[in-house]
Amino acid sequence: MDKFLRKISTLLVYLFLICNSILVLGPVIWTIMASFKKGNNLFSSTFSGIEFTFDHYITLFTDTPYMQWYLNTFILATANMLISLIVVTMTAYVFSRYRFRGKRNTLMSILVLQMFPAFLSMTAIYILLSKANLIDTYTGLLLVYVTGSLPFMTWLVKGYFDAIPTSLDEAAKIDGAG
Repeated sequence: MDKFLRKISTLLVYLFLICNSILVLGPVIWTIMASFKKGNNLFSSTFSGIEFTFDHYITLFTDTPYMQWYLNTFILATANMLISLIVVTMTAYVFSRYRFRGKRNTLMSILVLQMFPAFLSMTAIYILLSKANLIDTYTGLLLVYVTGSLPFMTWLVKGYFDAIPTSLDEAAKIDGAG
């Protein structure tokens, strides 16, 4: 009887996983297939006679500056990652390892900043960027992206540093690291 229940539970788990896979992968597969259909129709009344075409992709790469858009995204994402990584690592390390006046209030301020929706500050951000002539520039976007992600990432990395024992820092200092 125990073996039978185990097989049934295994079957139910696999059935659950298959259903979830269909729910997750179904829209992705449908989107990919729709991108190869002729015309603008995302839905068709029949499944037979679907003609596959690369016209949409040819239009994307020839009639639009898609590669420039992609390059802009790559540059901004890479710069945001590098700047945020450097700033957040140093900030979180200081909050995790050092004691100083105002530390608790600053951490609470960071936590409270995360509670406000980002759209509340959009008008103020636009005015600031406009006055600094940073509209439509990489620098303006980087300022928004980096400063927007700092509170959450600082709190997250601080939690990671808190989990590392301070004895590791002491051992590193004894061995000559900093």
